Amino acid sequence: MSDSGQPVRASRRITPIGLAGLVITLSVAGVAMPLGSRLPLVGGPVFAVLIGCAIATLVPASRSGALTAGYTIAARTVLQASVVLLGTGLSLSAVVEVGVSSVPVMLGTLVVALLGARWIGRWLGVDPQVRTLIGVGTGICGASAIAAVASVCKPKNSDVAYALGTIFTFNVAAVLTFPMLGHVIGMSGESFGLWSGTAINDTSSVVAAAYSFGGGAGEHAIVVKLTRALMIIPVTVALAVLLARRGGSAGTALPWRRAVPGFLIGFLVAAALNTIGAVPSGWHGALSLLASFLICVAMGGIGLLIRPAELRATGHRPILLGGVLWVLVALSSLVFQAMTGTLR
Repeated sequence: MSDSGQPVRASRRITPIGLAGLVITLSVAGVAMPLGSRLPLVGGPVFAVLIGCAIATLVPASRSGALTAGYTIAARTVLQASVVLLGTGLSLSAVVEVGVSSVPVMLGTLVVALLGARWIGRWLGVDPQVRTLIGVGTGICGASAIAAVASVCKPKNSDVAYALGTIFTFNVAAVLTFPMLGHVIGMSGESFGLWSGTAINDTSSVVAAAYSFGGGAGEHAIVVKLTRALMIIPVTVALAVLLARRGGSAGTALPWRRAVPGFLIGFLVAAALNTIGAVPSGWHGALSLLASFLICVAMGGIGLLIRPAELRATGHRPILLGGVLWVLVALSSLVFQAMTGTLR
């Protein structure tokens, strides 16, 4: 990592030592995945960041500049590959399956999360990159959305780690409180599925909360969550276009490659292939497992590139922003359900 806090870019030709750095990230993922399976409320990606950061802190040799090249490939290229694979688990027809009634709630909570991150984050003085990552993580699908947006925005690794930690904190809070609150409110299984699917961040936490509630909430929540995950595409493309325009000179044409990164096209193609049945159903489990593993590899690379001093410098404000957004999205989901007549 450079003195400015930005990750060191890997060269096109990775050295044997740099390859060793990539192997280290694979090893980190190999440990993080089982831990995430045993403790799904934490999840493999968060474990991978923590393990990578611990290694970088406790083993000075792991901070070698040559090894950093491998970490950077994991944090960028492997991350993008994982996003493409996530598309194989999505069906574009899921938007139709959830019904028109769920779309206003889903889009409404997304707008609340993104605008809230922008305005409240600015008021709190949170770094623009951090508030963007927390906003998309809260509004779309947690770690996966953070991974996709990080590939476009190229934030500091400490920013990604802080966003992941913030999302994780409120995932746990949601799993522990949502089922109880749903029963207190007297929600039906379908209504709770819509609430959890639109107001909880990561898929694993949505599933945990919805199946804990019972009453068929789990099945409905999964469909809502998959539909919500499709918002990765327009949001990330919009960010790519915005960044490309800021980086270019006025009046020049926007290059297609800069507007739509290749991995996003791959994500959309993968989802479309799955929709038409070109991805055999028997492959879904293996592809999902591979995507999860690659996300852990990428997050392990990010963890290995982190320096704790950077996290301390970020301060407490991102956590405060994440908490405010979590409450706003949860409340707005209920409000939108009440407005559309789906709260029952």
